[in-house]
Amino acid sequence: RSCSFTGFSTVQSRKLAKSLSRSSVRSRMSLKSPKAYNSLQKGTVIWDPKPLQVKKIFEALKKGLNEYLEAHQAELDYLSGRHKDTKRNSRLAFYYDLDKQIRSVERYIRKLEFHISKVEELYEAYCIQCRLRDGATNMKHAFSLSPSTKASRESLVELYKNFQECTEDMCFIEGALEVHLGEFHLKMKGLVGFARLCPGDQYEVFVRLGRQKWRLKGKIETDDSQTWDEEEKIFIPNLHEKFEIKVTELRGLATILVGVVTCDSINFFTTKPQAIVVDITELGTIKLQLEVLW
Repeated sequence: RSCSFTGFSTVQSRKLAKSLSRSSVRSRMSLKSPKAYNSLQKGTVIWDPKPLQVKKIFEALKKGLNEYLEAHQAELDYLSGRHKDTKRNSRLAFYYDLDKQIRSVERYIRKLEFHISKVEELYEAYCIQCRLRDGATNMKHAFSLSPSTKASRESLVELYKNFQECTEDMCFIEGALEVHLGEFHLKMKGLVGFARLCPGDQYEVFVRLGRQKWRLKGKIETDDSQTWDEEEKIFIPNLHEKFEIKVTELRGLATILVGVVTCDSINFFTTKPQAIVVDITELGTIKLQLEVLW
């Protein structure tokens, strides 16, 4: 599997190496319904892998999963300590209830460990395909600078095919990785605008992540509180898309655009709820407050 394009004469060996690598990638990943892979659905296929973005998401995801693992391991240690004390004190009912909790936490830890190992496996396969793709690109460039011969033209055709296959595999793995990103639970906490927000003002907030959308309307009450027709929404994280937030003010039949901003989700992969304050206007006179729980 350690395939590097270092020579000009071994096209067949490169082809064999590529074949082995492709079979390795596909055999190690379970095939699921196309609906499971956001990046691979018809009409939304992304044939332009973004290794740097995938690396950032992978590192943030792994860090967040390890945070969850550490938290549950600490809980298990605490419960195990109480379990020993309870056994000595022989409070039978409480002892069995505690034993049940411990088994439940242990099962969850095993699931987390499997989740982490699967994410690492996918990213390792992704890096291999990325290196193969870079090697094919370098070789294509080298062949293009050499005198054109029948052999070099055939090699260029083969290298282009290898490049396309690596690209396809990378997109496949990106789609498989998205399945393991979890969910973002967004809560609307309201607008902050100080003098800009007056009783009776009505606003519409539109949040989009790829093809997922959330549209909600709110009103500023006479006591300066805010009421919103919807307060919570679940989004499925996406490797390639950022959150886009658009706020408009409703005045009768007219709408006035307040501002449009984008927000990267890379910092949301953490165990604790994240309070997000987004500047909607350029000067920050109106801000949007959200809470994100992963």
